[in-house]
Amino acid sequence: MIRYISYSLFFLLSHFTFAQNKTPDEFLGYPLGSKFAYHSQIVDYIKLLQSQNADRVKLVQYGSTNEGRPLMVAFISSPENIANLEKIRTNHLKSIKLLDGKPDAATPPIVWMSYNVHGNESVSANTSMKVVYELLNKQNALTQDFLKNMVVMIDPCINPDGYERYTQWYNRVQNATPDVTPFAMEHDEPWPGGRFNHYLFDLNRDWAWQTQKETKERIALYNQWMPHFHADFHEMGHSRSYYFPPAARPFHKDVTAWQRQFNDLIGEYCRKYFDKNNWAYFTRYNYDLFYPSYGDTWPTANGAVGVTYEQGGGGRAGLGIERKDEHDTLTLVSRISHHYATSLATLEAVLSQKERIVSEFIKFHDDAANAPAGSFKTYIVKSKGNEERIRSFSEWMDRQGFVYGIAGKSASTKGTELTTLTEQAIKVENNDLLISAYQPKSNLLRILFEPKPVLEDSVTYDVTSWGLAYLYGLKAYGLKDKLTPAAYQKDKIENPIPATSPYAYLAQWSEVEHAAFLGELLKNGVLVKSSNIPFEINKASYEAGTLIIPKKGNENLAFDKLVTSIATKHFVKLTPVNTGYVTNGADFGSDYIATLKTPKVVVVTGDGISATSVGAVWHFFEQQIGYPATMVSGSRLSSLPWNEIDVLILPDGKYSDLIGDKNLEALQNWIRNGGKLIAMERANDAFVGKPGFNLTKKITDRKKDSETFKKYGDQEREGAGESSPGSMFQVTFDTTHPLSFGCSKEYFTLVRDAYEMDFLKDGWNVGYLAETGYKAGFVGNKITGKLKNTLIMGVQEMGRGQVVYLMDDPVFRSMLYNGKILFSNAVFR
Repeated sequence: MIRYISYSLFFLLSHFTFAQNKTPDEFLGYPLGSKFAYHSQIVDYIKLLQSQNADRVKLVQYGSTNEGRPLMVAFISSPENIANLEKIRTNHLKSIKLLDGKPDAATPPIVWMSYNVHGNESVSANTSMKVVYELLNKQNALTQDFLKNMVVMIDPCINPDGYERYTQWYNRVQNATPDVTPFAMEHDEPWPGGRFNHYLFDLNRDWAWQTQKETKERIALYNQWMPHFHADFHEMGHSRSYYFPPAARPFHKDVTAWQRQFNDLIGEYCRKYFDKNNWAYFTRYNYDLFYPSYGDTWPTANGAVGVTYEQGGGGRAGLGIERKDEHDTLTLVSRISHHYATSLATLEAVLSQKERIVSEFIKFHDDAANAPAGSFKTYIVKSKGNEERIRSFSEWMDRQGFVYGIAGKSASTKGTELTTLTEQAIKVENNDLLISAYQPKSNLLRILFEPKPVLEDSVTYDVTSWGLAYLYGLKAYGLKDKLTPAAYQKDKIENPIPATSPYAYLAQWSEVEHAAFLGELLKNGVLVKSSNIPFEINKASYEAGTLIIPKKGNENLAFDKLVTSIATKHFVKLTPVNTGYVTNGADFGSDYIATLKTPKVVVVTGDGISATSVGAVWHFFEQQIGYPATMVSGSRLSSLPWNEIDVLILPDGKYSDLIGDKNLEALQNWIRNGGKLIAMERANDAFVGKPGFNLTKKITDRKKDSETFKKYGDQEREGAGESSPGSMFQVTFDTTHPLSFGCSKEYFTLVRDAYEMDFLKDGWNVGYLAETGYKAGFVGNKITGKLKNTLIMGVQEMGRGQVVYLMDDPVFRSMLYNGKILFSNAVFR
């Protein structure tokens, strides 16, 4: 819900004068850049300017962070444009067919500038104060020309929680005179740093997947405005200069000729400022336009011109840091100057192409709706047996702004299955999802569905495969024919209380909400069991992992009311049964029926441990399944009360300093007494070859090539040969093991490293990469062999407990739906 901000007359008269806008220096009481402004000060300053320039500024709070800080955008334009802001918005959306009707006036360019998506790249938010001030400075002829000809949207801080984490720390530890010595304390930001949001997610990787509160709320506003241009302001390492476009290769193949041309034009305008001031910069290096979940690439896929700006500095730079190699000291003041210059250059470039940037945007969406590119004109997603997963997928599509429906009738046709890329005969059923490519957002739809993105250059630094069929574990097809969807209505799940209390309730186990359902039952003291093998009852078949909630053992609860209400809350359809006898499989009193305990879960955090890995686990428990997990510092391992812990999770990280011989012995004793250890990614290295642990490295044949020597100029490309920055593999899966229960038969994972783990000699090799596991994405030629016949998921029994080895993170960026099911199995089963 958007709220327009207003203030009492008393507040205005008590605090502000109307004669002239206060400069940032005057408002803060110190020169901008001599200290880091707190987020609240930045918000208050923009509120002040809005109150003094109500005819030229509309301030919108579009959401709030997990810690309750406001997320805001300031709309800045001429009085005429501000007075007609809603009409501009609706005419714009009508022009690109995202709103019914025809526009009755031309639309000015809409430019959205986002600052500080990474909290400790803190020059951006401070720069935003200067940008807003100068846009409203009536003495600045250039900025007043901007306002006459466009609508400028300023988001001063996309990530307030991370920004405040950094500024609060820095302002506490800085010297009275900033210490520019690189090894000074004020350049040594403590774990987890300010880069990430509250849940330690990288918000600049979340544009497409929209897992985080800040992203969901921002994209909701974005889709209401669909800007023609989006600029994303960042920082990089302090030893580097400044990056602005043109972007580096690879470009995604669907970046249009116009977007590429404007990318070059932006560089021309930026160079004008930097050359005039003798500032160092670089272009066409590092920062590419490939992975579609950045602040430049997601807007690009939506038809905008999306760009990234990177200032040397980051969390280490503080207020000033010495750079001996450059014979200078990099200051916050200079960093602000650079970001301010590219902010102006952005608006100058847009102004120079103000008609064409609008017409090209209209053409982009018109072509998408009427003549969509690509082979597939329709996408079919099978829904039977995946109803809750389909509900989750449809909610994600709603957030993207896609139009979709259902098939509406049964039919037989042919299509390309999007994980095998084979043409198959398809039996389309009435309730299958149908998504037509004939829609304004068709380009984004095609990019996110594509099973095998074309990579024009191997030197890239993030995920190179992301097909939705892989990520959601859904059976999806691309059709060459145009089909029209029927109206889709989400099924309403209801679980009425039976007239007679049943012997037990049955619930499927295949969705994330099923894990949330289980967690809430356990928290309420409900006895829950699960079948370790498939079974049949009342002529209906149930997969292994099905939850069994018996009346026996739950007599002291308001059994039927409690179980049915929790199930309905989590969209779980219950099946009441009046017997424990099954016609096939195991009766409900057999040894194949396991009791699921209420585990006390502890997650290790702190120095040496990946903040984003911790964050993905933390967010999974708190926000996705609502189950408590206790976060503890790794330094506390030696003093943990092991008898109170059931599950210990070690997120990705280096544990060599945390798990010495003494801690290892305590850990083993705890496991033997019934504890469960879950080790993720590099955490597994702590147990390789250790007594009692069956984890070993593969012995790889490394042949010397005495005739070939590395070339200095090829070092970046040589490094790419050792990388897999996020490629898609199919895991060969033991579908009979409880770790796999509820996952799709085809399990896909994003491989980002070659761990070279051998198969467990004494344990369960639940998932591994076979010879033919590769599906899509870039894999360096030097590690291709390492990603064959290698363990990905294994379980070792140790006394009465278990060790679960996870080589790849199943909850990485919250992208893999099946991964969340697998992780739930690791915790609860």
